[in-house]
This record gives sequence, structure tokens and C-alpha cells, in this order.
Amino acid sequence: MKNIRNFSIIAHIDHGKSTLADRLIQECGAVTDRELSKQMMDTMDIEQERGITIKAQSVRLNYEKDGHIYTLNLIDTPGHVDFSYEVSKSLSSSEGALLVVDASQGVEAQTIANVYIALDNDLEIIPVLNKIDLPSAEPDRVAEEVEGTIGLDCTDALQVSAKSGIGIRELLDTIVDRVPAPEGNPEAPTKALIYDSWFDNYLGALALVRVFDGEIKKGQLVKLMSSGEQHQVLNLMYPHPKQKIETKSIQAGEIGIVVLGVKTVSTIHVGDTITDAKTPAKEPVGDFQPAKPFVFAGLYPIETDRFEDLREALEKLKLNDSSLSYEPETSIALGFGFRTGFLGMLHMEVVKERLEREFGLELIATAPSVVYKVNLTDGSKVEIQNPSEFPPIQTIETIEEPYVRATVLTPTEFLGNIITLMTNRRGVQEKMDYINEERVMLQYALPMNEIVMDFYDVLKSSTKGYASFDYEPIEYREGDLVKLDIRVAGDVVDALSLIVPKAHAQSRGRALVKHMREIVPRQLFEVAIQASLGNTVIARETVKSMGKNVTAKCYGGDITRKRKLLEKQKEGKKRMKAIGKVELPQEAFLSVLKIGSGS
Repeated sequence: MKNIRNFSIIAHIDHGKSTLADRLIQECGAVTDRELSKQMMDTMDIEQERGITIKAQSVRLNYEKDGHIYTLNLIDTPGHVDFSYEVSKSLSSSEGALLVVDASQGVEAQTIANVYIALDNDLEIIPVLNKIDLPSAEPDRVAEEVEGTIGLDCTDALQVSAKSGIGIRELLDTIVDRVPAPEGNPEAPTKALIYDSWFDNYLGALALVRVFDGEIKKGQLVKLMSSGEQHQVLNLMYPHPKQKIETKSIQAGEIGIVVLGVKTVSTIHVGDTITDAKTPAKEPVGDFQPAKPFVFAGLYPIETDRFEDLREALEKLKLNDSSLSYEPETSIALGFGFRTGFLGMLHMEVVKERLEREFGLELIATAPSVVYKVNLTDGSKVEIQNPSEFPPIQTIETIEEPYVRATVLTPTEFLGNIITLMTNRRGVQEKMDYINEERVMLQYALPMNEIVMDFYDVLKSSTKGYASFDYEPIEYREGDLVKLDIRVAGDVVDALSLIVPKAHAQSRGRALVKHMREIVPRQLFEVAIQASLGNTVIARETVKSMGKNVTAKCYGGDITRKRKLLEKQKEGKKRMKAIGKVELPQEAFLSVLKIGSGS
């Protein structure tokens, strides 16, 4: 155990952690130069295309120093705010963390958030200044910034370039010297934490574990402590960039993949503890909290007969992404689908795209919303995820909405833009600190509802892409909120309902109906599109009917003949309006995503 080092890489998005992981793999000789490819640990197409890490990965490397062979277990982590849950899973299984900061960009909001997770886990944090070969790099200024904002001593901060390989050998030596060896009792009953899991078409559900006590052996009968289920260990493997390495046992302090032959994807829970079935451990590894979804949206197949395919796809995806939650729901407009919980808007985009790519589905997503707590006049309280579930307005006493503490780091020239944006989104300023003459850190209490739509995009566009943003949930607060309904031809379309602040209801209602007038196809009769609060209509647009010249056959003669034909047409349109149905195109539902936030 004294030669094992378990460490993670944490950083803000695009600060070079995936490139650094590639360079460490190459330096340790785990792959040949011919086999090396960019972002080796980002295995999904969507990760490669977007240049972001979505799924935390692990790899086992061997490194020689002073005549000793050390086993380095490297865990790469995502950097985007939506995937901070993946970061916490990885850090709970590590003893050390490399804090990678871009030497040209400096400290970002997500950097600070990840450091606090690492400090909570009592990890040894090694500051690493990356991209020092860039012309705009200022390592000394950035080192001061890290000391000022985070409080880490950066006197001996390592200066590296992951792209060109500068300082990589020194970094590996520092990992061996400074990251503590894992602690644990090899003679105690088996105790291993499941910190990741995924589905393999041939092997079934796989569990990635960190063994804290004892060992896991091939053929051993083990027990999952949360459910009490018993399974036999069919195979054991060490994670490797190219080909998994089979082993007969995983010892205390090591990381490995356990194959239990489980075919039902809901059996293995991230955060669960594996122990020996005959002599179990007395208590599980730590108090591991499962991920809580913040954003909820409906996912519906465009082809209604593919509902079961969507259910199966979500089931398989949930094992690859344990933070995903879903339950069946029905919409009058869209048919059968699932109410799905996500960690944030990027997470929602990624899940929808993976379902469409990997499982060949075509999906419609409804407008995302958060969980509201509604206090009713009879003294009871209900939690609402879907606007269509809102009780009648006369039975509501108060509505509470979730708030987050948002941290924004921005160049001082964009300070005015940020304050305006936060004020428009009902933010309450809590703190404003100048890191140096050029950068400022703002802290706001902000309703979660205001950031689930397009907040990140608006923030980036109003600061030319320089601001960074992170948030953490804090509490529920009372809000003056109303349910905004959209009616098409008199019928409420439940999938288009939104929860909005009362003060913004009229402007958002107007914007929505105006946009939908352009989208709803013209019928043979007039179609009214209305925005309403309860039974009160607050905005209306009309889609004109398609014209047909019924008087074309008349030429000359008495005007009463023409009037008679026009009156007959008018009556026919009235009857058609009473029984006519309006088919809404997919763009109508997507328009809510763009306009519902009122930006």
C-alpha cells in the first residue's frame, strides 16, 4: 500500500485537465506514442466534439522513481458546474488532488467550488499552473491570485505545459512525494466504495470501486450493503486507457472494476458499499449523499409508439449517469413520456443528445422547471415539479422557490453588465470582492428558476466570454409566482405551461404568443393563441385563416349573390372552428425554451 497514490485532477472547464491526463498517461508509458490520441479519457463522441469532460474516468499507471515502482491511480474529473457531482464522487476515493489553473486565464468560479469539495475530503492539494508556454501566460500573477482567493500556498507551485510536456516529469515526482499513501486494514473484512458505474453490453452492470479495507477476490460472494443483495464476483479488472487488465484480486487502497454479472441496471447504486457476504463489515464507507436533480423537464418521443424504447434507454443511461432520475408522465398534447430530473441545463442537453444518438430516438423536451413548495389554504404543503400539477390558484396560500448562491468572476470592465443581469434575474447581492485591479468576484442569492433556461449563455455574451459562473443550492424562499398557461384555439396546452414571477408574466406571455403566431401553421379557420393566468387572458395573437375566393365563379350580376356566398363561407368557418383541431409543430415547444426565460 505504501507505493500506491490515488489522486484526482480538478480544474475549471477548458483549463487543460484532459490534456494533462493524456500527458501523464504518455509519460508513464501506459500507451505507445502511436496509440496516443487527444482526450484519451473522454470516451464519448459528445465529449470529443464539445471539448468537455462529462463522465469522470479512472486509469491505473505505473511510475518508477528512485528504483521503486509506484502505482498511480488517476481520476479525471469534469469541470462544468452541472457535473460537480462527478467531482465529489471522484474526490471521495482519492488522497490528493492536482489543482490545475490556466496561467493565462487565472482562477475561475468552478476552480474555487472544486477546491472546497477537495478541502471537505481532507485531500493534499497540489497547485499546478498550466499553459505556461502561451505568450499571454502570467504564472506569477496567477499564483498570487490562487493564494489570495483560495488561501493555498503557491510558493512552490508547479509550472507545466500539458501540450508540450514541460514540467510533467517533475509533476509526477511531486505526486509521489506529496500525495499520502492510502490507509486501510488489509486483514479486516472487505469494504469497498462504489464511486462510479456503467453498463456494458457483454458484461452487464460494472462497478468501479475503491477498496478501503480487506480485498475483493475473484469468485468471492459479496453483499451490497444498501439493499442486502448478494452476488458472486465473476471478474476483476484494473482500468487502463486501451485494454482493461484482468486481475485475481483488488487489494486495500487499490481501485478496480468489479463484474457481478448483474443484468438489471438499477441494482448497483453509486455510493453503496460492497462487503463480504459471510463476514460483512460493521458499517459502510462514509455518509455518501446521492446526487439531487435541480432541473426537471418532460421528455417525449415524437413517434408515440416508441415510449417503451425511451423507457429502456433511460434505464441503461441511468447506470452510466447515476444523477439522472425519471418517472412516467402523460401530456394531453404530447402523449406518454417521462418527467426527467437533471443537474442543470448542460446536463439536460447532454442527456437528450445521448438518448437521440446512442438509442436512435427522436425526442421533444418541454420547458425545464425546478421543484416548488406550495403551501395550501388548508394548511398542507405539496412539492411540484411540473407546472401542469399546480393546484387551482384559489387554493394557494404561498409559493416557495429554491434559491442558489451564485459566484461570478468577471473582468472589472463588465461589472455593470453583470449587476444589470443579476438585478433583472431577481438576484440579491451578498458580496463583492476585488481580486486585483482587473478582476472582481460577485456573490448573489438568485432564484434557481432564473438560471435554468439561458442564464449561462446570456452571462457569456454580456462579458465576451470572460466571466465564469458557479452555484450551490442554499434554501427555499417565498416568491410572488404565478402559473402562465398557453391556450391554442381555447385549449390549454399543458406542455407549454410555465411558472413565472407575477411582475414578468405579461411581458413573457406577450413574447410567447407573438413567437408562436409565427410557428403555428395556418388552418382553414382563425386560431387564437392566448396567454392566461387562471381564467384571465393577458395576451392574445391570432393566426389568420387560409383564404379561399368563393366568389371567383361569380361574374357581373347582382351583389347579393356574392354576399350570400360569403355568408355561407363564414358559417362554414364557424362550424369548422368549433370542431377543428390544431396540430402543433415541434418548434412550438422549443420556442418556450428560448423565450420562457424572458431574456
